[in-house]
Amino acid sequence: MEAAGDAHAEQGADVGTPVTVIVPTFNERDNVAELVARTAAALTEWDAEILFVDDSTDDTAAEVARVAADALIPVRVIHRTENTGGLGGAVVVGLEAAASDLCIVMDGDLQHPPELLPALLERHAVGDADVVAASRYVGGGDTSGLGTAVRFGVSRVATWLTRAMFPIRLARSTDPMTGFFLADRRRLDLAALKPQGFKILLEILARNDLRIAEVPMEFAERRHGTSKASLRQGATFIAHLARLRFGKMSLFALIGVIGAAANLAIMWGLTAAGVPYVWAAIIGAEVTIIGNFLLQERFVFADMRTDARALGIRFASSFAFNNVEAALRIPVMALMVESWHISSVLATALSLIVAFFARFLFHSLVVYAPQRRRKGEPAGVEPPTDTAAQRVIRAIDVEVMKPGEL
Repeated sequence: MEAAGDAHAEQGADVGTPVTVIVPTFNERDNVAELVARTAAALTEWDAEILFVDDSTDDTAAEVARVAADALIPVRVIHRTENTGGLGGAVVVGLEAAASDLCIVMDGDLQHPPELLPALLERHAVGDADVVAASRYVGGGDTSGLGTAVRFGVSRVATWLTRAMFPIRLARSTDPMTGFFLADRRRLDLAALKPQGFKILLEILARNDLRIAEVPMEFAERRHGTSKASLRQGATFIAHLARLRFGKMSLFALIGVIGAAANLAIMWGLTAAGVPYVWAAIIGAEVTIIGNFLLQERFVFADMRTDARALGIRFASSFAFNNVEAALRIPVMALMVESWHISSVLATALSLIVAFFARFLFHSLVVYAPQRRRKGEPAGVEPPTDTAAQRVIRAIDVEVMKPGEL
């Protein structure tokens, strides 16, 4: 790792809260001058610096040093010779090297408007948030900069899946994968971060218990350079997401396997007793749906029950969704066999995989979604469980949340 010098030998007057703007870059040479000028103009009332953490293979670092000489605020650049951890790793380097505890992370491609920096700082000054994120999906936000409908769809699905896997810590986050956010470094355990790829905010929120607020962002179109998103980055994101939070989904899957085995056992017993197989299948399915719900209540979503809706509503919504899903899955499987001309076994497997994720998303984001309380309203009367099984599960979850791969 090599570092270039400061833009200014002398710091300006302390005209406001110190803040470091961290900009991870990869071949963003053509954006540097405009980004520095717009950032400096936006932060005239703050004691600000810009810190570029550069992984470029072009002369982006040299361009930063050139622009820094005439910049209105201090500008530094750290050029990494090894791209460890991707963009997320660069952000961690920036957080460690920042001159201020108050840090703002933004991309170097100008899709994150520097003019929004004051809004992030002003929202943080309210005092009730450790992280303030610029969201594309909160009221007033705009996603037009994503470009195609496919990219928008992929972004939304990834966001839903992420929030489903961290339903408590991301309950107040509509855009946990935004790359434009403010964070108070004093509230972060930097040593615990082990980022991979682009989604550093997800890493921060998953590994730290933080209060989060949001401001709407109009996601701009890319000015120069090309998107770093790719199938490889998508695979890296999925793998990293699994490493961050494999516990809740794996328990959900385990209960599903137990339910499937129970379903087969019930069908076998009923048909052996002379019950028609159609009725045996229906009874087995309904008993399994109820049994799965009870197991999920106790072992998967117990930590979310207090803030969720009433037990009766949770059961009714879960029961209805699972029955609708079961009723739709078989026709969809048949359509796949007839239209795609694939084997019924493969079609069944694909439909079950899709059904699993659909069930998990629905239960995590809808059935057990935290309910907003009116000011002064006490929490629910249902006490949190603290059985031996729950303590074991919590211990496993703590281990899963530690840095490193499973």
